[in-house]
Amino acid sequence: MQRDTSSSDASASHTGRVRRRRQPSEATADGNRANGQPLLVNDRNKYKSMLIRTYSTVWMIGGFALIVYMGHLYIWAMVVVIQIYMARELFNLLIKSSEEKQLPGFRLLNWHFFFTAMLYTYGRFLSRQLVNTVTSDHLLYKVVSGLIKYQMFICYFLYIAGFVWFILTLKKKTYKYQFKQYAWTHMILLTVFGQSSFTVANIFEGIFWFLLPASLIVINDIFAYLFGFFLGRTPLIKLSPKKTWEGFIGASVTTIISAFLLANVMGHYQWLTCPRKDLSTGWLYCDPGPMFKPEHYSLGEWVPHWFPWKEVAIMPVQWHALALGLFASIIAPFGGFFASGFKRAFKIKDFGDSIPGHGGITDRMDCQVSISEKHSGYMDMFLAYIFAKLLASSFY
Repeated sequence: MQRDTSSSDASASHTGRVRRRRQPSEATADGNRANGQPLLVNDRNKYKSMLIRTYSTVWMIGGFALIVYMGHLYIWAMVVVIQIYMARELFNLLIKSSEEKQLPGFRLLNWHFFFTAMLYTYGRFLSRQLVNTVTSDHLLYKVVSGLIKYQMFICYFLYIAGFVWFILTLKKKTYKYQFKQYAWTHMILLTVFGQSSFTVANIFEGIFWFLLPASLIVINDIFAYLFGFFLGRTPLIKLSPKKTWEGFIGASVTTIISAFLLANVMGHYQWLTCPRKDLSTGWLYCDPGPMFKPEHYSLGEWVPHWFPWKEVAIMPVQWHALALGLFASIIAPFGGFFASGFKRAFKIKDFGDSIPGHGGITDRMDCQVSISEKHSGYMDMFLAYIFAKLLASSFY
């Protein structure tokens, strides 16, 4: 009996050491991983995620189109609302409830600096439009002119008041936390309002210079998502393992072609090309300028004799749109990589959860639609806006 038992134990131990052959499905699963992360093309939940994101995106694009139709003032109001939501989400990143309980009212200081920065930024860029709006009322014109004249002093006084307020709120055992919050607040203001200055300037110089870069970012992110969704297999960058070369290249080609075509379509509408010199919402009429007047190019020997079109009409702005498309495709996505690294540093997936499938408002501006982790649409827009601003400033 003992011999039989020992032999059976030996057999069992021998059996336990037998290696099990890997099944084909398991080998495929491991082969479909890059840098320890599953590729999007093999993600089982991708269709559900795509449906949710598509639904949210349709609603947001529809709302955005309505606001653009309503005009410059409403677009500016949209930018302000976005900035407020972004600031709230970013302020909340470093909040510690245990520390906040010891500092009642300390959070109001962040918003004091925020609205001071808003007054400084928009006071500079909208002073001309504001004065032109109130010229018909003599008393109001004097009041507004005086405020604009002393706008820098008012903003400086408000900032100094915030600085003194911060010093007076310092408490023992929370010094480090409070100074971190102070520095974090200023970084947020620099990030949000440094970009908005270009955004607002572009809006009032012509919606075209705001809408085209924004549309190119939307197109680039959507097609990066689609090409990566269906074809993505080659990882693009370790910082964002689910971004692929297929998505990057496919989106780049699509964006450049779309830029050329969209510039032609938008360039025919004075509502988009005319600058707004006041804060009214009435319809605009203006001379479109040479940038938006078609130039005819003869096709000559480039086409066969039976081809119906012997020449093509191209607006000069379309050539500049190609540069914008190239910029939005190749350079701007690095803003997305910056945001991906930023979220990894804080060990968060999204900045918020206010938009189904996209995260928070910051995530939406951080990405229009992209692969898994979101492109930095806001940073992309910032880079594209700078480029568009340089183009616009040379023609207005």
